[in-house]
Amino acid sequence: MPDYPKPPFPDQPQAMPGETARMDPVPDHGERSYRGHGRLAGKRALITGGDSGIGRAVAIAFAREGADVAIAYLDEHEDAKDTGRLVEEAGRACLLLPGDVSEPETCRSIVRQTVEAFGGIDILVNNAAHQSSVDTLEDLTDDEIVLTFKTNIIAMFIITKAALPHMKPGASIINTASVNADDPSPQLLHYAATKGAIENFTASLAQSLAERGIRANSVAPGPIWTPLIPSTMPAEKVTTFGSQTPMKRPGQPAELAPVYVLLASDEASYVSGTMVGVTGGKPIV
Repeated sequence: MPDYPKPPFPDQPQAMPGETARMDPVPDHGERSYRGHGRLAGKRALITGGDSGIGRAVAIAFAREGADVAIAYLDEHEDAKDTGRLVEEAGRACLLLPGDVSEPETCRSIVRQTVEAFGGIDILVNNAAHQSSVDTLEDLTDDEIVLTFKTNIIAMFIITKAALPHMKPGASIINTASVNADDPSPQLLHYAATKGAIENFTASLAQSLAERGIRANSVAPGPIWTPLIPSTMPAEKVTTFGSQTPMKRPGQPAELAPVYVLLASDEASYVSGTMVGVTGGKPIV
């Protein structure tokens, strides 16, 4: 097992949505460790929030498994370029698609551009998310509620709806949920509510798409060390981040990528409608 860092971590506030290079320690996305085995050879993937964190790790793994990758992201251009370089170094095509998925037209545009570039979509990873911390419901503004739901779950509906006409039997949809779907944090009540919706959306989607030969699953990460953490959480929570898990540390993005690869691959042909937890030992019930 890799010797990944444990808290306490340095105080490191960042503006949203955060930058990978400014994190201490810098997250591991599998840049040096992930080895592909051709599991996704010839497939075409669209990953939202693919510039950093979990999305970057998944993009690296998909490329090293043989997939071309389109990366949708907000405006973190340097992070996106770094991820694109890693995809291309694996010998695969990479398409960078900046834009705000809280806007419906952006959702449709990223699908349209991916199809124009790759000819179709075999794997859709709905991973983009917005998060913020509040002490009480009264502290939560109307605008923040709307933005969180538009980014985290409404975009998922619109992107998936736009992608489905371009997905054939054998295609896979993977939605990033969270341990908060079943064990919600009171400081993340709006974020947690969207993650519960994602779990439900995925379970329903899997049933409705089964006859079309398209699978849908979700992944529920626990505390994962990504730029979202120092840019959205109070300093005292960042310094102790991950210490509440049985493993006493946060997960690294690289530790999620193999789960996404499995769910995207033909090896998971009978896996649909499930949520896979990657939680550092914390049970999901």
